[in-house]
Amino acid sequence: MIIVNTDFVIGKEIKEILGLVRGNTIQAKSIGKDIKAGFRHMVGGEIKEYTEMLAESREIALKRMEDKAKKMGADAVINVRFMTSSIMGGAAEILAYGTAVKLK
Repeated sequence: MIIVNTDFVIGKEIKEILGLVRGNTIQAKSIGKDIKAGFRHMVGGEIKEYTEMLAESREIALKRMEDKAKKMGADAVINVRFMTSSIMGGAAEILAYGTAVKLK
């Protein structure tokens, strides 16, 4: 499966647009990691617990989007974007979305 953030795939021609595909997840860290993150917030520096959580969440959302595109018979997903929203303290939703296409 080809996944790109452009509206084309270099060297390929789009034969058919299958539609919007998306994948999402909501992740939260444990209370212990929230406490560590809160301390880091006060003293400054990277909040590694949340960096790791968001990186993992992006991969899950991307995989779910790709799985939906495969079920539609897509060869590629173009114009892929990510969106993040805070659900509650320490929890965030990651949404990956794009356009599923068939290539010539």
